[in-house]
Amino acid sequence: MKWTLGFKQMIHYTKFALLLLSTLISVSAIAAETEYAHGHGALEIFDGAGFLETPLWVQIWVVLLLSTFVVGFCFAIKHPIARWSSAGLIASLTSGHAVFDLLGLPFLGGSIAIMHIVCWTPALWFLLSKRPFLDTHYSNAFRLWSAVMTFVILFSFVFDIKDAAIYISHF
Repeated sequence: MKWTLGFKQMIHYTKFALLLLSTLISVSAIAAETEYAHGHGALEIFDGAGFLETPLWVQIWVVLLLSTFVVGFCFAIKHPIARWSSAGLIASLTSGHAVFDLLGLPFLGGSIAIMHIVCWTPALWFLLSKRPFLDTHYSNAFRLWSAVMTFVILFSFVFDIKDAAIYISHF
C-alpha cells in the first residue's frame, strides 16, 4: 500500500495543522494576554493574532515548516526517521502548554522555541547521523523529503535557540 498525498490534500492538512497550532497556542495565551503583547518574538504571545503580525516571510516559513512535517507522515509507516519527525511534531504541538502550565510559566514564543528544540532534536540527530538524503537505497521522494526536513529543522533552530535563550534569561 502506497501512502501519498496530492497537492490539494497537503494544503488541506497544512491548513488543519495551522488551525490546530493556532488554537492550542491561543488557549494558553488567554492567561498571559494582559501581560504580554501578541507577536512572534521570544517574549510575545504567538497565537492567531501574533501569527498575523509576523512578517510575510515568517508566515510563509511556518507554512513550509508545517507542510514538511505533514509530508513526513506519508513516509512514517516505512521509515523510522519519518516517525521520529512526526512524533516530534505531535509532541511539540500537544505537550507544550501542559509542561509550561505545570511550571507556572507563560507560554510565549520562547517557550515554543524550547519545545521545538526538545521535541525535534531526536529527529534531527537521526537525519544527520543516518543521512538518508545521501543514501541511494531510498526512494528519491524520501531522500528529497529528508533533505528538506533536515534543512527545515536546522534553519528553525537558528531562531529557536536565540528565542529560547531570551525566554530562559527573562525568567
